[in-house]
Amino acid sequence: MKNMKNGTKIIIGIIVAVVIIAIPLISSYNGLIKEESNVDLAWSQVESQLQRRNDLIPNLVNSVQGAMDQEEEVFTAIADARASLSGAGSMEEEVEANNEMNSALSRLLVVVESYPELKSNENVTALMDELAGTENRIAVERQRYNETVQGYNNRVKRFPGSIIANMTGFSEKPYFEAVEGAEIAPEVNFDNDEE
Repeated sequence: MKNMKNGTKIIIGIIVAVVIIAIPLISSYNGLIKEESNVDLAWSQVESQLQRRNDLIPNLVNSVQGAMDQEEEVFTAIADARASLSGAGSMEEEVEANNEMNSALSRLLVVVESYPELKSNENVTALMDELAGTENRIAVERQRYNETVQGYNNRVKRFPGSIIANMTGFSEKPYFEAVEGAEIAPEVNFDNDEE
């Protein structure tokens, strides 16, 4: 009878030890799932704003294109960037396509500023204002995304999350970063004498 009580105590002790170890591991795993969901949600908000901008661009281009036939290179770059954004299959491809779009739009804005008749056109002005608002929304959503990624990545790297992350396949998420050279203003050359 005494051996049976000792055996029961050992089994209960093992069960208690397993529960004590399992609770933080389960909690950590659930936390990783929640953080990853938050990253996915934040990314979908970025995508939503990118799509909004993508939908506005044809209207803006159509409004300005007639007055700026000689700027075909800018329009081609915008069309190519839109196609890349639409065809992007991964987050990294979307970020790269977005960076192409940012570059093309920057050149378009410089061109529009150089045409006084466009700046006074109500449609162009309204579309430019709408695009500026969309760009601000994109910036806000990118910031939120990066903050969410930071929280998730911290959880993946810190103990005990790092152990659970390695065991269950969670890995760090990429930040939404500006393309190299984004700090340099685009230049548009209107000198047609160059060959």
